[in-house]
Amino acid sequence: MARAAAGKPKLRMTGLALAALAGIVLLRWGALSRQKDPAIGQAALEHVRELTAFGPRPPDSPAHRNMQRTIVGKAEAAGWTVEQDRFTADTPVGPTPMNNIVAKRKGRSPRVIVLATHYDTKLVREFRFVGANDGGSGTGLLLALAPVLAKRNFNHSLWLVWLDGEEAFREWSDTDSLYGSRHMAAKLKAEGTAAQIGALVLVDMIGDRDLDIRRETNSTPWLTDLIWRVARRLGHDDHFVNSSHTIADDHLPFLAAGIPSVDLIDFNYGPNHRYWHTAEDTLDKVSAQSLQVMSDVLLEVVAELDRQ
Repeated sequence: MARAAAGKPKLRMTGLALAALAGIVLLRWGALSRQKDPAIGQAALEHVRELTAFGPRPPDSPAHRNMQRTIVGKAEAAGWTVEQDRFTADTPVGPTPMNNIVAKRKGRSPRVIVLATHYDTKLVREFRFVGANDGGSGTGLLLALAPVLAKRNFNHSLWLVWLDGEEAFREWSDTDSLYGSRHMAAKLKAEGTAAQIGALVLVDMIGDRDLDIRRETNSTPWLTDLIWRVARRLGHDDHFVNSSHTIADDHLPFLAAGIPSVDLIDFNYGPNHRYWHTAEDTLDKVSAQSLQVMSDVLLEVVAELDRQ
């Protein structure tokens, strides 16, 4: 900071400096206070507990339909306007009803910020797969964030999106995967709405007790950089590491539609990745602390995107 020579100019500069310093302190305090919304991680874990109690939740199963009603009911109770986009997907096991659930809060600007996850679990016949982390953690986190975000006054419109049919029914391929995101991205593009979405943040498998989020190379670089800056500012850089990986996930159809998108996923789930798509993906592998870290970062990312 430059130092004034003497007299009144010095007093004016000091006043400006103090005002600037106060502004920085208030901004920093605001960021820290936002991350301290009480017990969001624990609330998210309780939602995951409720979801896994339904059992396996592949599309069009009774448990899947129960989960849809739960998501819609909780989002509406938190004050969101909920839309259900039902469609039938052509899958290797035949035509399968699916449903993308979109909760909306209208802002002053037509621009939209989207937080998204998938809520289905993989169809597995060989064992009981409840998908506590893979399907449950992102769903539970968005449900826990819904009442918190509903109380905030954003300039941009905000959507919480629970996507159906992320998992392959047989072998992962361009046609057997990402059913809900492919359907939604195509619909947004056809309607001309895709251009209104300023950013989409996808969360998947983010409840792992040993949380380790790496940069995903398909994701939009400026949005990835913004999230990592926020995580570092909030003291969560131990969980948002600077190594990278390449993941095919629900963000890809949105990227193809021209929507800035990022995938936040901890794909290193368990020792040597052993819990992924196994009977061991259970509630005891999911941590309220990890969910709290993700809520801290997402709340501040939304606030920062809203200021842009």
